[in-house]
Amino acid sequence: MKQQKQQQMQKQGAGGTLRRVQLGNALSAFGSGFTMPYMFVYVDQVRGLGSLAAGAVFTVFALAALVVLPFAGRGIDRYGPRPVLLAGCALAATGAFSFGQASTTTGLLIASFLFGGGVTTCQPALATMVVRCSTAKTRSHAFALQFTLVNLGMGIGALVGGQIVDPSDPATLTRLFTIEALTFLGLAAVTGTARIPRPAPVLVTEAGAGQRSGLRALAADKAMLRLCLLAGLIFFTCYGQFESGVAAFATDTVKTAPATLGMAIGANALTIVVLQMIMVRVTARRRRTTAMAATGVIWLGAWAAALLAGLIRDQAGAATVAIVSIYVLFGAGESLLAPTLGPIVADLAPARLLGTYNSAFALVKQTAIAVGPAVGVLLVGSGTWPLYLAAMTGCTLLIIVLAVRLRHHLTPAQDNAAAPAPVVVPVRELQTAA
Repeated sequence: MKQQKQQQMQKQGAGGTLRRVQLGNALSAFGSGFTMPYMFVYVDQVRGLGSLAAGAVFTVFALAALVVLPFAGRGIDRYGPRPVLLAGCALAATGAFSFGQASTTTGLLIASFLFGGGVTTCQPALATMVVRCSTAKTRSHAFALQFTLVNLGMGIGALVGGQIVDPSDPATLTRLFTIEALTFLGLAAVTGTARIPRPAPVLVTEAGAGQRSGLRALAADKAMLRLCLLAGLIFFTCYGQFESGVAAFATDTVKTAPATLGMAIGANALTIVVLQMIMVRVTARRRRTTAMAATGVIWLGAWAAALLAGLIRDQAGAATVAIVSIYVLFGAGESLLAPTLGPIVADLAPARLLGTYNSAFALVKQTAIAVGPAVGVLLVGSGTWPLYLAAMTGCTLLIIVLAVRLRHHLTPAQDNAAAPAPVVVPVRELQTAA
């Protein structure tokens, strides 16, 4: 009876509640796309504080994740994802509104910390909600849909924000951050009030880890540690370069026009939207580690296109096609990862530590995305773009190797591998053997 009730709640969660969670993902992404592209301009030009202050703001925004995510993970495990999401929304809304009002470096740094802390607190809470509102069979589709909505939300947010921003009018930027604060209040109202099902059974047992604290249990999980290393490399190599190293390479080295770069980023989003549900069906019949290795192979093609663009940069038309191809290939690889990474984390995590595992994964992601731009822009900005492409190609090859090796540390269920069919011995042979 209890199991039937739990299954019924899972079905309900996979319907209306999951839709509210996914709408929350879209709202959160819309807010990020709405303001993130314009934060540097706001600090540097509108407030007139210079590029150094703007860089410090972004650094503090990223460092906030290091502070809040360990607490967010423990909070999710102890109190559930809903209270943590509400706390994250409150922090993000306060930070966004304060950011639009601040005019000094100190004020902007404090607002940036609250803003970054709130945004990163929401991420593991939303991921945990997706897991709670889906089943093992529907989880890949749920995470893929989440990824699609996040990309759409960020794209639409950037497009709408660009229509509002006027660097010569500070009031437009203040209005921008005020609207973002309202989107986080909307996230709290839509998703923070949803009734989330209780934890569903997971694919791993907690034998041997029951007496360990969350961080100690995670540190002893070799499969999760290997996954975090692989994920860190993935986020560093793609997401950490997407709008920084590759963008700098395109504009500074290849001399791509900003409008063309915007078109390339749009092509990336369109690729994800077109391919995502197709890739869900493709990955449903294959190992997750195979999908991650295949992502690396596709991204090797992206870095080859980048090399081609650098070599033929005097031919504007062909170089433009090569630059757009980089972003299209990145999008194809990303669509393979969406139904893969999130479900592996969910399957590795013991039920009582789902929040801790999701927070650790989010922390790896934020750290890699924070470090990636610094390395990429440094190498490209120093004029050593061949070294930059060689380094990123090496990282991509390492992704393929680590993905294949991770296979040996996952169970068939965690790797989405079909269990071998049982060998049926004919009755006659049994009788003969007897």
